Amino acid sequence: MSVVARYDINAARAQRLEALGERWEFELDGDVFSLPTELPRDAVRVLGALDPTDLDGLLTLLLGEEQFKRFGEHDISVQDIQALLEAYARDTGMSLGESSASTRS
Repeated sequence: MSVVARYDINAARAQRLEALGERWEFELDGDVFSLPTELPRDAVRVLGALDPTDLDGLLTLLLGEEQFKRFGEHDISVQDIQALLEAYARDTGMSLGESSASTRS
């Protein structure tokens, strides 16, 4: 009788975090910010409740209150934010489109 290999979630998470690190950093006007490379499961509920046009809500969730306040002090366009989120998605495998988080398969 053969046994199917068991998937170890903790080992897979450790591999992802080793490859990506726990934080994804970006710079704006010399100020450094960081986003999580993984979101907790309950973040999906919060993201789902956000209006699709609520960039501030999304950024507050990702950055946290303190970083979001610093981020808001910079002159940044919607296109800048879109490019930032696209780079974040590309580098972490996280998709934040349509106000819901998912990962690429």
